[in-house]
This record gives sequence, C-alpha cells and structure tokens, in this order.
Amino acid sequence: MNQELLDKYKRLKEFLSALTSAAVAFSGGVDSTLLLYAAKEALGEKAVAVTISSNLFPVREQREAEELCKKLQVRQLIVENPESEMEEFLQNPKNRCYLCKREMFQRVRKTVGELGITEIVEGTNWDDDVDDRPGFRAIQELGILSPLRILRFSKQEIRELSRQFELPTWQKPSYACLASRIPYGEVITEEKLHMIDKAEQLLFSLGFCQLRVRIHGTVARIELLPEEFHKLLKEPTRRIVHEQLKKLGFSYVTLDLMGYRTGSMSEPYI
Repeated sequence: MNQELLDKYKRLKEFLSALTSAAVAFSGGVDSTLLLYAAKEALGEKAVAVTISSNLFPVREQREAEELCKKLQVRQLIVENPESEMEEFLQNPKNRCYLCKREMFQRVRKTVGELGITEIVEGTNWDDDVDDRPGFRAIQELGILSPLRILRFSKQEIRELSRQFELPTWQKPSYACLASRIPYGEVITEEKLHMIDKAEQLLFSLGFCQLRVRIHGTVARIELLPEEFHKLLKEPTRRIVHEQLKKLGFSYVTLDLMGYRTGSMSEPYI
C-alpha cells in the first residue's frame, strides 16, 4: 500500500486516540466500517458501535451491521428510531433528511451519554457533497464529528484501506435510506418502505449490484447499472421481477433507461 495513504490512516487513528471514548454511528457501509475498524484500533473497548433500528433501513443492512460488529469484536448498541413518531418527516418535505438526522442523533446522544461516552463520530467522507445533504447540517449542529471528512479521505482511499485490511465492505455498493426512493411531498408510509425494501432485496438476490427501486404512487421505477439491463430483460428474470413486484403491491413495473444514479428524485420533470 502507498505510504502516503498509510500515513493518512495513522493520522486518523491519532485523531480518534485523542478522544476519551467514541460511539461510531455504524450502518455497516463502506465508510462507517473503516471508521469503526480504526476506532477499535485506536480506543479498544472505549469504542462502541451505534446502529439505528428503523423501517427506513433495509433489514439485510441491519443484519450485516450486527455480523460485522461480531467480526470486529466491537460492542454494538441498537437505538430504536421509529419513523412513525416523526410526523413532520413523514410528510416528506425537502428537508426530510435534516429532520431525520436530527432526531436520530439526538436519540444516539441520549443513549451513549447515559453510558458516559463523550464523543460521537460518523462516516461522511471528503467526496460527499455536503451542500446537497441537509442531514449533514443536523450532524454539525449537534456537534457530531466526521473524521473521514476532516482528514480528507476520499471514497477511493476508504475502499483501498478497507481492501488492505480485508474488511468485507471494501467493494460494497453505496446505499441510502429507503425514504430517498419516495418523491418529495409524497407521504412516507411503512407500507411503501416495506414494498421498496422487499423489491430491492429481490433484485439483489437475482445478482444485480448497484440499484434503486423508486416508487411513484404505486409505480416501481427500477434503476440499474446500464451494463446490467440485459440481465433484467432476459427470461425468466424479467417475468420473476414483474410478478413478484406486482405481488408486493406495485401496479406497474418500469426500467429507467437512464440507469442508476444518485439524486434522481431531485431531477426536474420536463
């Protein structure tokens, strides 16, 4: 591994070592896994993982987070964050991410504070466009630290370090909360979140990689990498996906010809 990157990782551990203790906001994704790994190396048992339990996150992601904590031998705290208690958030306004992150991290701060844990760290990296992430404003307002961003770690560097440390997440596709599949202004319901979660789980089980199932009323708009379009259109996959998504409650099942991309819900209609 390049020495410059190793030196950068050393600075990350030094940053974390300066904390008395730390709770790592842990989703089981690429960024938070590397951050948790570094925190464990820097702080030992004074580092804990905190994972949010909510319908906003796929069941498989929460299970993978639990398995990773066992693998890394890190204590994991599960904080319940029922979205049903966030009325303003459920109306799905433009600042939904801000409302959600604020509520989540307030709950996390209360839980870890009762255990005497002094700092909370989370995995926003240098490549993340924080200007387009209202949730990052809530993180800053609550005094949550973002070491990977502070030390300017790119996504590529995080993946490279994860590969070198043999972390199973080094090639894991990026993910986002299930509410991001629902257009602003369309009410977020538990039923819609379950439909999206099960639809995406089906596609993952069929071997698709980076994907999203966006919901518009009861229409499913599937985003895949363009190089994987042919896999969806091939029989019996096309028939299975159509039949199973109809059973989940979707009235129509469509493929977005632009393919997978982040932020497609913010694209203007023409």
